[in-house]
Amino acid sequence: MNSGAPDPASSFSLPVPDVLGDDYESLTFPLPADEEGELVATVVRRRHPGATRAALYVHGFTDYFHQTSLADFHLARGESFYAIDLHKYGRSLRPHQTPYRMADVSEYYPELEAAADLIAADGHDDLVVSAHSTGGLITALWLHDRRATPSPPGGPTITALVLNSPFLALPANWLVRTLAGPSVTLLAQRRPLAVLPTGGLGLYGPSIHATEYGEWTFDLTWKPVAGGPVRAEWYAAASRAIGRVAAGLDVGTPVLTLLSDKAVRATKWTEEAFTGDTVLDPDALAQACVRLGAHVTCVRIVDGMHDLLLSRAPARERTLTEMGRWLDAYARTDSPTPHSPATR
Repeated sequence: MNSGAPDPASSFSLPVPDVLGDDYESLTFPLPADEEGELVATVVRRRHPGATRAALYVHGFTDYFHQTSLADFHLARGESFYAIDLHKYGRSLRPHQTPYRMADVSEYYPELEAAADLIAADGHDDLVVSAHSTGGLITALWLHDRRATPSPPGGPTITALVLNSPFLALPANWLVRTLAGPSVTLLAQRRPLAVLPTGGLGLYGPSIHATEYGEWTFDLTWKPVAGGPVRAEWYAAASRAIGRVAAGLDVGTPVLTLLSDKAVRATKWTEEAFTGDTVLDPDALAQACVRLGAHVTCVRIVDGMHDLLLSRAPARERTLTEMGRWLDAYARTDSPTPHSPATR
């Protein structure tokens, strides 16, 4: 919270039981309406009594928070857990909205700041930011940009950024990549909701959902197996953000990037879909992640899938083990880091 300013945490709704069960509760946060009408973001929380550290998780494209193993991991470490469903995603999606619409990654900064303020108001002074796929791109830019706008102290100190297959490079299999540049930018200005020929998620959705080949159940309205349309406006915004990463950022904290050890490219079902990233190119992500700051650790997970937390058990368990070891080593408030704290 910023002293001398209104408390954004007080704008959250009263908590209600979440769809994930009794251990979780959700709170909504109103945002200024856009051209489509009312906007809200939703925070899901699971608190650990007496915890001073919390984790905040940000989902990826056509996704929402449902990966409860991550919450279990943090609670077992004595940490509280929070996740945000960004506006026009998951719990925050309203019938009048175009799902996943984004004109610029900075649109999400106010709700991320509000979530951090809520976490501070709940008594936590140490925050680990965790994100998957597009959420990794958004949070990296958020942490970089917020360092340029200092404000009075009071919020939690952000001590680490943990990224799970972050969307830091365009997928090689996206046909539209060959059309990128001024043509897509112009299309985004004239027809922002135009759908681009990306080919969708391919085998990824069928590889994770229990109604097909996977082992997970989740809300198919909030996370469709086929993914969602990539619109010109969204693509242009993501491309600009990826360009900023390529130019170099300083997120202000140590960064852990967790990636699969390989990409899997197939057009028909194959068991190999369980052993690699079928959405992004982890080699390209490994090259890009070093541009996030001066202290970046990259760990490759053997047989990891795109969302490492939805991988088969051995890869999933190694992901959490590596995360725990790294947090114990680098996400500490009792010793200096290579950066000044990303605190506001």
